Amino acid sequence: MKKGNKPMVVTINDPDEKRLIARTVLEDLTEWFEVEESREGFIKDCVDWTFLAAKNDDGSIMGFLCLNETGNATVELAVMGVMKEYHRNGVGRKLVERAKETAKTDGYEFMQVKTVKMGMYEDYDRTNLFYRSCGFKELEVLPLLWDEANPCQIYVMSLK
Repeated sequence: MKKGNKPMVVTINDPDEKRLIARTVLEDLTEWFEVEESREGFIKDCVDWTFLAAKNDDGSIMGFLCLNETGNATVELAVMGVMKEYHRNGVGRKLVERAKETAKTDGYEFMQVKTVKMGMYEDYDRTNLFYRSCGFKELEVLPLLWDEANPCQIYVMSLK
């Protein structure tokens, strides 16, 4: 991380700013978001979700995270991304910590996240390890939710 650049996490409410940030970050992460239709879906849907952005001292975007309600007690970490130049520098962890605080404040008891099952792809193995290190626990694998090549691993955490 560049010297003096500590991530500041802020809530974004403006729909155009949400779309711009999501597009900027997701297009930097095509290894994870290579399917254009899926990427565009996240960019479109993020407008309706709680949107947290990590910004640099100079206001430039480092990453973002969106929360979407999936039940009256559960919120999903629906999409998250950190610009490649800031990987492994605490930006993602800071976003998850803020998301946990936000979800608790909003009255949720659980947070879930879905990703590709461990052992399928190296990039997603790192994602799995990241979520585990943030306190998520394995709930179940849905082998056909997406498709056979991408079995869906669901992680959960208690916010109590």
